Amino acid sequence: MRMALRRAGVAALVMAAVGFGPATTAVSWAAPSSQPSERAPARNTNDAKFLQLTIDSTAPTTVTTTSDRNVVVKGTVKNVGDRPVEDVGVRLQRAPAIDSSSDVRAALDFDQAVFDTVGEFDTVATTLDTGQSKQFTLTLPLRSTNGLSLDITEPGVYPMLVNVNGTPEYGGAARLDDARFLLPVLGVPAAAESNATSGTPSSSATAVVPPDTSAPIGVTLMWPLADAPRLVGGIPGAVNEPVRLIDDELATELSDGGRLDALVDAVENATKPESDTDRRVTDALCLAIDPDLLITVENMTRGYLVADNSSDPTGPSHEGRGSDAANQWLGRVKTLASSMCTTAVPFAQADLAAVTSVANPELTASALARPADIVDNILGVTSLRDFVWPDSGVLDSATAEVLSVNPTTAMVADTSVDSAAPQLSSRITGSLDALAFDTSAAAALAATGSEPQVPSYIPDDTAPTIESRSARRQDALGAMAWAALTPTSLPRNQIFAPPQLWTADSNDATAVLSMLATLIRSGLASPQALPALLGRQPGATDAATLDYPDRATQDGPQTSVVETATTQLPRIDGLEASLVDDPAASLTPRGFTAPLREDLLRSMTLADRRNVDSASVNRAERAATIRADNVTEAVDGMYRAVSVVSPGGVYTLASGQSPLLLVARNELPIAINVDLRVEAPPEMQISDIGPKQLPPRGSRQLTVPAEMNDSRKLEVNFSLTTTDGRQLGTPTSVTVRSNAYGRPLAAVTATAGGLLLFLAGRRLWHRFKGQPDPADEGYERS
Repeated sequence: MRMALRRAGVAALVMAAVGFGPATTAVSWAAPSSQPSERAPARNTNDAKFLQLTIDSTAPTTVTTTSDRNVVVKGTVKNVGDRPVEDVGVRLQRAPAIDSSSDVRAALDFDQAVFDTVGEFDTVATTLDTGQSKQFTLTLPLRSTNGLSLDITEPGVYPMLVNVNGTPEYGGAARLDDARFLLPVLGVPAAAESNATSGTPSSSATAVVPPDTSAPIGVTLMWPLADAPRLVGGIPGAVNEPVRLIDDELATELSDGGRLDALVDAVENATKPESDTDRRVTDALCLAIDPDLLITVENMTRGYLVADNSSDPTGPSHEGRGSDAANQWLGRVKTLASSMCTTAVPFAQADLAAVTSVANPELTASALARPADIVDNILGVTSLRDFVWPDSGVLDSATAEVLSVNPTTAMVADTSVDSAAPQLSSRITGSLDALAFDTSAAAALAATGSEPQVPSYIPDDTAPTIESRSARRQDALGAMAWAALTPTSLPRNQIFAPPQLWTADSNDATAVLSMLATLIRSGLASPQALPALLGRQPGATDAATLDYPDRATQDGPQTSVVETATTQLPRIDGLEASLVDDPAASLTPRGFTAPLREDLLRSMTLADRRNVDSASVNRAERAATIRADNVTEAVDGMYRAVSVVSPGGVYTLASGQSPLLLVARNELPIAINVDLRVEAPPEMQISDIGPKQLPPRGSRQLTVPAEMNDSRKLEVNFSLTTTDGRQLGTPTSVTVRSNAYGRPLAAVTATAGGLLLFLAGRRLWHRFKGQPDPADEGYERS
């Protein structure tokens, strides 16, 4: 395809582009620069849509001194309007190399006029009917002294634009869409007219131009292995029962070609001895693993069930299909983790601000302290300690205060650290340090994959557009390369942090690791091991503070989920404290209640909550609500499982001090200590029987000493409580009657006895006086 490029003035470009604005669909980032460039006006768009242009591939993805001299861009133009479009043509345009860190994202939103190295339009189709698509290929040299080229003469990161013009029916010629991407140029190969090499002392415009490696940048790449929570919520711990999953998507992700398989495969290939002989790439990497994923995968290896309805945890289910894939994947991860840096992320990628707001020590420990132990136990390694990488990329003040209890390093976005000068590490409190990752690179990496995301640390006025997957991958590579190609950028350390739930495929993962290796091998970067960056670093200031953007709160779990956790956690803790830790039993109190506590953490996950696709965000919110509701129902059921059995009818005491005999039932699979709560009328005295232990899935007779001085029927209410006074089961009412004399009968008896004594005394008195008793009048002896 023949093209002619020329350097054009802004006025000429504006005239050529008059008409409809582009209707793009791709993730390019439009955050405003902190120091806006005068040459970078914002993209000019409108709502008219006739054509849609997508980038299918670019080659090379990264230009080096040894790469091909030509840039090849393949794409597709589709008519998405309601009328045919004639004279459809495309051309390639280039903007000047990015010269500020803020423009790494903002450059993709520049107005077309900034892309001032342009080519002539090449016809794609004479007429493109509604719904019709047409592919195209553009090929241009990087530079040339006697022909057409992109005129790239030095290393840098170049914003590229493919523009499509056409004439809609009933309209005039106009710019109908464009697609943008970044082209990282680590070195410029010799022009086609020259045979010069990097070792040739030539000042010719055609000679190889190597990068400036005088100030290599230290690089660290986090490699996340995580997934959205998959275990069905609301099922307490058990010993031999298979786990239940809400779906079987994880089986697909773990199998050959799946997302998690691709992430592991890419690291295996990049770090194998024949590829990484000096282990420099390995040293720059750190696996960041979600312990919730490991728990799920390990349980899958033993066989598992998939619930037909996630809202019904114990309802119908079918057998899962991913046991073999889970076993193989887990074995591969164990091998990788044993030979490289490994750390745990907060459990289930929980929102730490939400967790801290609940103010439950057990929940906080489950989110922050125990993940490392879980990773170590399952993988058989010693993972990084005293390190926290919040999924949101930012820390609120309450969480920072919790982390400050022990010496801790928190990795957060560099835009959330307010320090006097750009630096990798900043002291926040006496025991909390902030390790800053590159926001521009992280945002570009978050935009890659099947589910592009808008991170919480991106400014609110950033408006992403949806580019093709290939274009988004290019943007990430360009963002990774910019600081290394800019010796004056500070700090000279860089941490690349993809999102923890990264939906990268094999192409994305391989390209990112290839860029890391290329930066290191070319001398533009040197590996920096994450463990060496923990704690206070030389030059760290004491005045740094953390910013927590409103957007992070908006991206967090819904209020109802947090309220559920606040309500149910004390009930879970109270029940666990009453359960009996029997050394002979396989199921411990913590093992029984921990899954419910973990479910509440899963309901506060940030997974899928920042996706560009609003439908997936809505699904994540619904899943969180279902999980929280399941926990509430499960805890209610556990409390109902321990109760006093109603004897029915009227309970008759043999005497006024006969004991009451009750039966307490425990349907839980673990023994429990309970207290008996009694509500009796004043006429009845009940003695406290103290704590009683009920056997697992069994019952016990309770002998309750009672004293009753009333023959009437009295109603007594009985209920069981946990050792901290929380009611178990439903209170039971017992009607009690005693065979002992009551007060009225005692009064009658006393009166009759007194009258008898009086009459007997009267008769004796008259007999003593020798007087006849008036009572004997009319009585004759026989």
